Amino acid sequence: MRPEPLRPHDPVRLGSYELVGRLGEGGMGTVYLAKTAAGTQVAVKVVRADLSPDDEFRRRFRSEVARARQVPPFCTAEVLDADPDADHPYLVVEYVDGPTLAQVVDDRGPLTAANLHSVAIGVATALTAIHGAGVIHRDLKPRNVLLAPGTPKVIDFGIARAVGSTATGNTAPEFMMGTVAYMAPERFGDAEVPLTAAADIFAWGGVVMYAGTGRTPFGGDSPPATAGRILTQEPDLSGLPDPLRELVAYALRKNPAERPSARELLDLLVAGPSRPAATAAALAGQPDLRAAASQAQSVTGVLTAPAPGTPAGLGQPVATGEPPVPEGPTVPVSAVPGLVEPDRPDGRRRRWFLPAAILVLILAVVAGTMMIVFGSPADPTAGPAGTTPATTSAPAPAPPAGPVLITDDLDKNRLWLAKTEPDGRSSCVFTGGELHVRIVARPLYKCRGPQDTLPEDLTIDVGVRLLTDGACAAVWYHFKLPHGGRLVRICQDNIFVGTHQSAEVTVTRTLPLDNPIAVGGPPTRIGLHVTGETVTVTRDGVSLGDAPLGNVEIMGNRVLLGVFLDRDTPDTGSAEVAFDHIEVRGPSAPGPR
Repeated sequence: MRPEPLRPHDPVRLGSYELVGRLGEGGMGTVYLAKTAAGTQVAVKVVRADLSPDDEFRRRFRSEVARARQVPPFCTAEVLDADPDADHPYLVVEYVDGPTLAQVVDDRGPLTAANLHSVAIGVATALTAIHGAGVIHRDLKPRNVLLAPGTPKVIDFGIARAVGSTATGNTAPEFMMGTVAYMAPERFGDAEVPLTAAADIFAWGGVVMYAGTGRTPFGGDSPPATAGRILTQEPDLSGLPDPLRELVAYALRKNPAERPSARELLDLLVAGPSRPAATAAALAGQPDLRAAASQAQSVTGVLTAPAPGTPAGLGQPVATGEPPVPEGPTVPVSAVPGLVEPDRPDGRRRRWFLPAAILVLILAVVAGTMMIVFGSPADPTAGPAGTTPATTSAPAPAPPAGPVLITDDLDKNRLWLAKTEPDGRSSCVFTGGELHVRIVARPLYKCRGPQDTLPEDLTIDVGVRLLTDGACAAVWYHFKLPHGGRLVRICQDNIFVGTHQSAEVTVTRTLPLDNPIAVGGPPTRIGLHVTGETVTVTRDGVSLGDAPLGNVEIMGNRVLLGVFLDRDTPDTGSAEVAFDHIEVRGPSAPGPR
């Protein structure tokens, strides 16, 4: 996808990013192709000038960017950076050089069976990652799916919308003709009812239908006609191959509580008992897609197998790492005899009606098309942590470790030392057989540790407890003053892997925790196994996943322990964590990096 030249009024630099071309415009602003100081291409979305003075927009933009940055990069365009406090707030995401699904289908027709299954798996993988981080996409459609080399990429998720947006995400003037076709029925309901992840699942069904047939399941010749069919009619899935047709029908159920979760869709696509040959062929030909799906499954739990004789994915309870999708608002549908919900547990049925207000709302959507352009096809950018699954896969063994280089029980001054700052706002003290690290109205603090020269490949194992809400335990490695080092933050719901240089903290991988760390609970053993350009993170001996070290130049070799305030906690708050018994080992076998 070729960028257009910059226009005379366009900026040429934002922060440390050099802008080199225009990639498109959308409801939130303009998208530029940019280069980092290292020459890496990225996409930068710059907020429209009329939105910049809006304090409420900035607050929502800041909050949603923070959450979107926690989304693991499984079939998504990764959020890399943002500055919500700049004169013109901007968002930096991974640049994906590939056509949109809409462009491919428009130019070449529906996808072949193997490619269709690849898209179905890729989008389900992306939604598993997005929902697992507590984010809702809110505008999934073919134009927001890029067919990049390796895996499909879902873009433009979870970030504050433009004119008319609300926190609910329900129908507003910005939703235009191309978007209405992928909107769930509940989005035409009460604007005060919060949007749930089930709306993205409905959109998944529409996207897969479009990819496989070139048309949407509720096609109409106008937005009101399309919306009316979404509210009152069953989807037309003719031409879609089995068993995808069954899964798409499952995703397009009127009642949001009856749709599967993203994780359930992913399990049924890649590991269901009736997995089609096309799915196996799609995975066999795309190892990156297989790896992304496997990683998404590894951090969100495992599907319970359907009971014998029951169609895959229909009516089966699912144990997942995602929060259960709450039932959304009922969508009234009138003048449709016989359109009712399934029997409720109390034996009653609930009939759906379509009041005139809904039609007025739909007409407002049409009126909005004359005033707002939601986005151009050239835009190439892109619930709380899960509950404990009822069934889990066999734990991956912890990576092997080599000889012990450092060991300390952290119960008294030895290799790590006690210290309290003169202002009393930061301290490292030994109490109860642990090293307690505490901060007040500060973002972070590091305890003084050993000066040993450690190898680049090493294994760190340490006990961690979180003692206050909003506290994250921090382990630095490859550290050197004053340059900084690599950083792993262990928080209640997630573990963040990245770097810390000067005041800049970056994240290369977010590992959601299916079983959150209880504040004040017993110690959990955190392991970091660094080999080559990868670090493997374990919890109580079970692998949580791998993360790249990144291409940032790190020159140090020390290990430090400390505390971080969670990004959602005000800087005026306090945080306290505890560590016990740390062990640092060398590589299990010598070898070149």
